[in-house]
Parts: sequence; structure tokens; C-alpha cells
Amino acid sequence: MKHHSRLPLAAVLALGISPLAAQADALAQQLEDLQGFQIIAHRGASGYAPEHTWFAYDKARDMGADYLELDLHMSADNQLMVIHDDTLERTTNGEGNVKDHSLDALKALDAGSWFNQAHPEYANDDYAGAKLLTLDEVIGRYGDDVRYYIETKSPERYPELQRALVETLEAEGLVDAGAVVIQSFSQDSLEQIHALNADIPLVQLVWYSTAEDGDGLNEWTGVTPAPAEITDADFKAIADYAVGIGPNVVYDGQDVIDADFVAQAHANGLLVHPYTINEPDAMQRLLDWGVDGMFTNFPNRLNAIVE
Repeated sequence: MKHHSRLPLAAVLALGISPLAAQADALAQQLEDLQGFQIIAHRGASGYAPEHTWFAYDKARDMGADYLELDLHMSADNQLMVIHDDTLERTTNGEGNVKDHSLDALKALDAGSWFNQAHPEYANDDYAGAKLLTLDEVIGRYGDDVRYYIETKSPERYPELQRALVETLEAEGLVDAGAVVIQSFSQDSLEQIHALNADIPLVQLVWYSTAEDGDGLNEWTGVTPAPAEITDADFKAIADYAVGIGPNVVYDGQDVIDADFVAQAHANGLLVHPYTINEPDAMQRLLDWGVDGMFTNFPNRLNAIVE
């Protein structure tokens, strides 16, 4: 995988490059890199270590991931927490909603032991007692040495999350460094972010499943029609605010998209980043379809195929 190092500001100034030009170059470089294939570490290398912990993120970096994927919720005291579920039971020894607990209470939880029980083949005593992370901690550890692929939830759940996220990313210089993509199933969330900072590349997530009446497919939030009925105009509407679309590939054992879906998205200016692809044969099939990247719990498997 080709990785482009980003010059620190001091070096930029020493070379006589204006900071604004350097920012534009970094953003342009990110968009150019997105035209190549991206390995997106789904919750880190979450096949090998407890998701959204240092163990999973450090492994993902070592395994050649281009982006670390982060899911965000908010604590009771409005801290941006990196956790997938809105509840604590699955991945910690806590109970209840993330949003009902303070940062201190969330930090006291064990976010690693569950993994050892669920995945004994990859268990490691070191994982026991792993802590939940805040967005600030993750940025503090990696800075702009990595790129982040951040998922926001529906704005009605956390009305203040979009602004808090964009303000954090701007304050840390990560937008200008070309180090962030934001994804969401919520078109409303993405449009709010676009209004706050139009430079951030956005990806519209979609989930196709069998319609309730059993007749054909539905998209979860209605952002597109079923793939069989999708039109150029539907893709173009997403391309008005996003650089890409992130679809599931299979539902209930059946394909919900195909190579034609990928080609039609491309023809309308959208990248395609399917999720979550863990088996090498499935990875190769999607590469043959021409996708631009994919989410995986096993970044090393994907890296071995792509290289």
C-alpha cells in the first residue's frame, strides 16, 4: 500500500510553502488517495482484539490499514466516546445506555474481557481491563499519523454531536491534514456536517434488507430505493454532499448489490466502500467488482490480497 507522509507545519514553513497551500495540498492528496484502494479497519482490527481499544487500533496500523474506523456516542457529560453500541452490555461489564453515564463511570468499565470469552482463539490476558476510549484520546495518541473513518449516529439521539465532532477535528487540524472521512446512515447527520465544514469527505452508509412484506428489498432509512430500482438521479443526489456510498453486500445469505451497482455508483461520481468483509474469497470478489475500499475486521487478510 502506498502511504503518503504529511509534512509537519514546521517543515512546511521551512520549505516556504504557505500553510493554506499545504492544507489544500493535504486535502487534495486525501481525495487522490481515496481514488486508490482503501483498507478500512472496522472498529480497528476487531477480529483479533477487543473493538475500539488500543489493542485493536495498534494492530490495525501494524496490519497496513489506511483508515481506522471509529463509532461515536456521547457520555452524560457530553464527551465523545468511541463505542459502537448505544448500550454497554455487549462490549463492557457495564449496563444501560452510554449517554446515561459520566466519562468517569465509563472509564471505570472493563471493555476487553468480553472478547476473550467470545473469541477464545484470539484471547489474550492483556485484553482484560481494556478501557473505553474518547475521541480526544485517540487523536492524542495518533494525531495525523493515521486517517480516521468516523461514524455518526442519528442527530435526534445526540443533537450536539455533529458540531462537537467538527469543532474537535478542526481544532486538531485533522480536516486540513486530510485525515478524516465521516460516514453515517443518517443523511441528516451528514448534511449537518457538510454545512459545518464542506471540506470533510462524507460517505453515505446504506443497509439493504428484505422488505417487511417479503417483496424485494428496502433501504433502512429510505435514502435510496431498492438496488433494482435505483437510478442515476438517486446516486447523484448522494453525490451532492458525499464522495462515496457504503453498502452492505449480503443480507440473509443473498447478494443485495452486484457489480452493476458499483459501476453505476462510479458513473455518478461516487466511491463504493462496502462493509464488513472478512473472508478472502469475498474480498477478492468485491475487488473484481471494482470497489474502492472495504471495511474489514481482519486488515491483514485484505492487505495480503491487495498488495
